Amino acid sequence: MWMIVMFDLPTITDRDRRRANGFRNFLKDNGFEMSQLSVYFKFVGVREKANRMVRKIKSNTPPGNVSILFFTDKQFAQIISIKNNEIEKFTDQVEQLLLF
Repeated sequence: MWMIVMFDLPTITDRDRRRANGFRNFLKDNGFEMSQLSVYFKFVGVREKANRMVRKIKSNTPPGNVSILFFTDKQFAQIISIKNNEIEKFTDQVEQLLLF
């Protein structure tokens, strides 16, 4: 299962910008990868792990709008991204690290 976090946070004041950047850094520190400035994704495995991450995100969300979407591996693999007029598909393989 993949989790995608999309957000629209105010950036009018210096305090707003610090909060928005702090939220972006929070997502990166928790293993999310940036797709766009306000769209981040992460492989979470099973729904139970996703629920824990949702609670963590909720407790670290500044004022603004945050949406969280869930995709299966198969659905995520079908995402098409166009960069510099070239179609680039997301990988359908998750890189996993094995620790012994």
